[in-house]
Amino acid sequence: MIGLLNKAQDLLDVTRKADFLGPLALRLYLVPIFWEAGTRKLGNFSGTAEWFGNPAWGLGLPFPTLMAALATGSEVIGALFLLVGFAVRWVSVPLMITMIVAASTAHWQNGWLAIAEGSGLFATERTIGAVERLGKAKEILQAHGNYEWLTGNGHFAVVNNGIEFAVTYTIMLLVLFFTGGGRYVSIDYWLGRRFR
Repeated sequence: MIGLLNKAQDLLDVTRKADFLGPLALRLYLVPIFWEAGTRKLGNFSGTAEWFGNPAWGLGLPFPTLMAALATGSEVIGALFLLVGFAVRWVSVPLMITMIVAASTAHWQNGWLAIAEGSGLFATERTIGAVERLGKAKEILQAHGNYEWLTGNGHFAVVNNGIEFAVTYTIMLLVLFFTGGGRYVSIDYWLGRRFR
């Protein structure tokens, strides 16, 4: 039995020749997320800094211009570095910090769920109420609008803006922090072969 299990494990280990695909997939998945977030902040930098600093309707962070610059720079430069696989372990650190700050300031009060759900382990009064309101909005649109056209490219949902996505991205970055950019399709790999 042990011999059979070892042979099965040997067959499975053949896939390690393509182990660079895991880090590559994580990098390429994260690139548009951070690029969009960073360039959006960059496109309205003064508004972003104001939102970062305003305690009444924003995040209430200290040094809002500096914090906005750090978040924007981390996301834009981080996206570019992830794309080409350069300094992946290094750039993962400020991106993880950005995600932790986002989760603890912009998303924490909304709970776990990114999209509102009316039931389940992570449903809250907030998400249950959002789903009820979504149901009423659908009824209005079905009665008074072209509902088939409105939903032709997707269904309506209520964004809850919880920590779910920020935590997911942090975990993905944590994996990249430990594994690096992967073999073959990262600048880090080729620099490492040449200089290390």
